[in-house]
Amino acid sequence: MTHPVTDLLRAPVSTGVELCYQTFGDPDGEPLLLVMGLGGPLTWWDDVLCRRLADEGFHVIRFDNRDAGRSSRVPGRVTRGTLVRAFTGLPVRAPYSLDDMAADGFGLLDHLGIESAHVAGISMGGMIVQTMALAAQPRVRSMTSIMSTTGRRTVGWQHPSLLPPLLTGGRTGREAYVAQSMRMWSLLGSPAYPVAAEENRVRAEETWDHGVSAAGTLRQMVAILTQPDREPRLRGLRVPSLVVHGLADRMVHVSGGRATAAAIPGAELVLVDGMGHDLPEELFDTFAAAIRRTADRATRAGG
Repeated sequence: MTHPVTDLLRAPVSTGVELCYQTFGDPDGEPLLLVMGLGGPLTWWDDVLCRRLADEGFHVIRFDNRDAGRSSRVPGRVTRGTLVRAFTGLPVRAPYSLDDMAADGFGLLDHLGIESAHVAGISMGGMIVQTMALAAQPRVRSMTSIMSTTGRRTVGWQHPSLLPPLLTGGRTGREAYVAQSMRMWSLLGSPAYPVAAEENRVRAEETWDHGVSAAGTLRQMVAILTQPDREPRLRGLRVPSLVVHGLADRMVHVSGGRATAAAIPGAELVLVDGMGHDLPEELFDTFAAAIRRTADRATRAGG
């Protein structure tokens, strides 16, 4: 099925912050806001998946978070020392919070004239959509949290082998970024759904060309590391919710997904064997059907 796709557009969402976004599907369809994870541009929501979601009747909206892709860069310097302090739980001053990033999402919906929407987020994006649902339940029709966690430090931890590449700087430039990105995806990818090295290279090159900010990624990392534990508030959430997590995820341990689903009343938990911290194309139909199923729960509930 063919769906209309807009060019990349920009939306002012708050003072000093504009978001780059793109839409797929019929504007009269059910709005579905897709929120990406750490350092990820909107292109990491694969075109094929976006079209598949449009096939399900959604008006799909994908965007670059602040400090990613072609959206605004936000002031504030973060050092490696700041990251280490935040990682160990010591107090640090974050340039912004996940609440600010959630407000960006609502600002984009406001710009588009959308009062309420289904929301789905990956990793940090999952944290953001949880925050959106807690901040303004009437504006969130349904919520899908993918390979994410609740903010409680005893769940959703990273595999120790990932910490050095996450915290270690390197050479700058396109080729250096591509090489580092390929190394990371070889660690994070899904063992049951391997991606050829050349595909990872193309993805890394496209990401660099769309826009990369190493300093911005550090600011996002501090927002993640200083997030609150949402579990107590999630127990009061009354939004149809879906939690998806891979059993082979090394970036966010599956305990994060299990804790999220356990905290939200009535949440559906989908655990995928052999899935890591990515979205394998072989699972696009599974993701689209589960998000549609969750949205239908909201429709039946009058949401």
